[in-house]
Amino acid sequence: MAEYVTINNVRSWYDTEGEGEPLVLLHGGFSDSRDFDGNLRTLSAKFKVHLLDRRGHGHTPDVDGPVSLDMLVDDVAAFVEEVVGGPAHVAGYSSGAFFALAFALRRPDLVRKLVLVSTAYNKDGWMFLPEPGAQMPPELVDRYAEVSPDGRDHFPVVFDKFAAMELDAAVDPRAVTSPTLILVADDDMIHLRHVVDMYEAIPDSQLGIVPAASHLVLFERPDLVTRLVSDFLTTEPAPLMPVRRAGGILAQQQQ
Repeated sequence: MAEYVTINNVRSWYDTEGEGEPLVLLHGGFSDSRDFDGNLRTLSAKFKVHLLDRRGHGHTPDVDGPVSLDMLVDDVAAFVEEVVGGPAHVAGYSSGAFFALAFALRRPDLVRKLVLVSTAYNKDGWMFLPEPGAQMPPELVDRYAEVSPDGRDHFPVVFDKFAAMELDAAVDPRAVTSPTLILVADDDMIHLRHVVDMYEAIPDSQLGIVPAASHLVLFERPDLVTRLVSDFLTTEPAPLMPVRRAGGILAQQQQ
């Protein structure tokens, strides 16, 4: 059921569906929680799914002033503490996955398992990023206007402030302690080498490259992505001949 909660002085929209272990879904940039319709939201059949529209996105209004990574991570932390009520699985898409990664580093006590879909751990991983003042596809503006309490004319304000946000903060994937699933499309906006570097850096991680898909992988391969995420959240890996994971062949050779 969709409701509002005040998070760090922002009247924030969220929705909750299903029963079971909590799963928080963090949407992509210049979008909203509808990113998960028809894909990860269907995990409410197994989990209690929490969807949050971040400040300035979806049903949540914008507030005056710039935004920062610290501010957005604080918003997620407050939501998990106040609404979810304790540690949760956290899955993010695109920039939402970057915020999920930063959140897992800041508050590992609140993250059970972490899912990162189509994201990078710094700006160098992106093939391109939006710049303030750039023109965005009208379809994106139309989608914003459908639900935003600020109205269509406010989209450029939100776009410019988030496009100007600094992404070179200290986000070190080597420090992630949560079991992590990384998914990327084979024709994504993220450099594949960068994603492999992230996979190799996170100690307890799994990597999936989704074929025949782009950065819109949630919409192009919804069943496959949902199945991979579901399997990750509900089972433990049991490879017969591990190489890089703890206790694998290489780890034994290096002892």
